[in-house]
Amino acid sequence: KIQIHRVIGASKKKHQDTENLELCLVIGFMSMRRESGRLTIGELASKMSRLKVVGENLSEEERDSYIHDLYQNSDEDVDFELFLKVYLKLQTFASSRTGNNNAKNSSAFLKVATTTLLHTISESEKASYVTHINNYLAEDEFLKKYLPLDPSTNDLFEYAKDGVLLCKLINVAVPTTIDERAINTKRLLNPWERNENHTLCLNSAKAIGCTVVNIGTQDLIEGRRHLVLGLISQIIKIQLLANLNLKKTPQLMELVDDSKDMEELMSLPPEKILLRWMNFHLKKTEYKKIVTNFSSDVKDAEAYAHLLNVLAPEYTNQSTLAVKNPFERAKLVLEHAEKMGCKRYLTARDIVEGSPNLNLAFVAHIFQIRNGLSTLAKQSSLLESLLDDTQDSREERVFRLWINSLGNSTYINNVFEDDKSLSDGIFFLELLSSVQPRAVNWGLVTKGVTDQEKMMNATYIISIARKLGCSIFLLPEDITEVNQKMILTLTASIMYWFLKHPVVEERTSSDSESQVETISNSTLDDSASDFSAEDNT
Repeated sequence: KIQIHRVIGASKKKHQDTENLELCLVIGFMSMRRESGRLTIGELASKMSRLKVVGENLSEEERDSYIHDLYQNSDEDVDFELFLKVYLKLQTFASSRTGNNNAKNSSAFLKVATTTLLHTISESEKASYVTHINNYLAEDEFLKKYLPLDPSTNDLFEYAKDGVLLCKLINVAVPTTIDERAINTKRLLNPWERNENHTLCLNSAKAIGCTVVNIGTQDLIEGRRHLVLGLISQIIKIQLLANLNLKKTPQLMELVDDSKDMEELMSLPPEKILLRWMNFHLKKTEYKKIVTNFSSDVKDAEAYAHLLNVLAPEYTNQSTLAVKNPFERAKLVLEHAEKMGCKRYLTARDIVEGSPNLNLAFVAHIFQIRNGLSTLAKQSSLLESLLDDTQDSREERVFRLWINSLGNSTYINNVFEDDKSLSDGIFFLELLSSVQPRAVNWGLVTKGVTDQEKMMNATYIISIARKLGCSIFLLPEDITEVNQKMILTLTASIMYWFLKHPVVEERTSSDSESQVETISNSTLDDSASDFSAEDNT
């Protein structure tokens, strides 16, 4: 009995320590963000000095160097999910430096923390996505008897439980992804049929580019709000950004001056292309700022007012720029957008509060309705020469979608184009760590700056892959020189091993399958979620 009591006491203390750490991180994050109204990647190194472990065991220079290696855009806004990921990576790095093996504890904390902290959803986002579903699926033969959904209720999560709605939404985003004859659409489905629908949904979501790390069919059957909303957010985002590339919209050539700029444009993710498009039109106006994000830079709605005046001058309202109140200006901007035929993806409050997901959706929809670019009589020969060979595109797409479905911190937009930053080997070490978390000893990894460091990482990659059981035939030089075809064979070997040996992790709680890498796109709300952790949020 004494031994049992000791074990229980130790367990309670460990649980209490975890809760204390969670609380400290939440308070720390909100405090940092409130100091200047936002928190960026470039500020993390100095501001994290006040945090335990990473502040005590790493100098600011070490933290800054490590963070810069992971994230090159120092002006990127940091939400709580990204803050937690950086903290855990720094904690692991600090532990490897001091000789303390805290990696396992970090992994356990990762699961607990995401269970209790990251389940807050945005009601504005939910309402926006419900409106999107009502608009695009209103004429669906099976769903129209259930639509429109009421955004003020939990209808969205209830009707997602049988998998039909999610499968249909995937086909809206990328038509013909799912042969709808394969969807079980009876009025009352048995558990086996529901599970089949959700299996079809998750695998199809991965196939179009969604990151669904550790979301299981049971999560969707139970209608876990943060996971369902996160998946829907990704599907809608893919739909809205589908045309933001040179293949679908060759008029984007107008944004560049020469072949070098075009190569850069082709390698950018859709969000960055959208920002470049927005700034391209803003240069025609009196607006002198550069928009770098869909949050703080658009809060005052001035950039929107100028953009819409360029795209749809016939609806210009002189009072939009004259009013001093950002909220009133945001309302006039939305009125202008509606006259253009844009659907409501956000409210004036969402604009002034800087909701990144909804502002991104708003701008993407404006681009779809009226992009303001000149119509080309014929495609440039320069464009045709730069576009990938069809077969290469298919191969690249397969590996890119699989890699991104793992939820790595590095998002791949094009396996070939992003070959420019693969020579240091860090990405492939992250990939190996994703498919088998215990595979890589990060204390042995170099920064990959010099040729010698790159070669050390490359030889380590090959050995770790072979240690897992992958059949590897390329040489270290193929990695450091970024040999495209050989890089694909390496990726294929890792992918083949992963499909044969999927990582199975124990659940530490009933909700532990939601890891930080699950892209829920729902951030911690300062005012509405001060340490509250309801089961369904």
